[in-house]
Amino acid sequence: MTFMFVSGDLALDFAGTLKWRRTRPEDLLATPADAARWSVESGLLTAPPPVDETEFTRLIGLREVVYRLVLASLAEAPWPTADLALLNEAASARPPRVTLTTEGAQRTGDAAAVGAALATAAADLLATLDRTRVRECAGDECTRLFVDRSRAGNRAWCGMEECGNRVKAASYRARRATR
Repeated sequence: MTFMFVSGDLALDFAGTLKWRRTRPEDLLATPADAARWSVESGLLTAPPPVDETEFTRLIGLREVVYRLVLASLAEAPWPTADLALLNEAASARPPRVTLTTEGAQRTGDAAAVGAALATAAADLLATLDRTRVRECAGDECTRLFVDRSRAGNRAWCGMEECGNRVKAASYRARRATR
């Protein structure tokens, strides 16, 4: 299984680990080992942290909190108080520690540190003007969120590799069928 980092924001990439939420959900974080691997592939940590079932459940809960808060922002609805409390609690943990060595940077921490970094990234996104540039992918089934940093502000898809190519290929096939 491959993780995608196309959202332009770490918290949104984390929320995007549950794909196609409305139609045929596919959870890329199905196990604690997946969460540990994501923490390395995302660049948060240098080595996978131990993640037990309790920590895994907290991380998945945080993922859903981030998704709900961003959707509330998109709908210009108030942020749910319980979700804010969970986000702020996660953000209060010690974030990953960065140590510089002669071999480069080492990023260390546990599952709570990963949650702290993700909660802080989400809070930063929601507290800035970047939140006005957050979009949901225009792909029919895709529910991935992303920050539109295009000059014109008209980015439609989470990424060309998956959704953009799928939509363009379907459009091409439809045009060819009408000839």
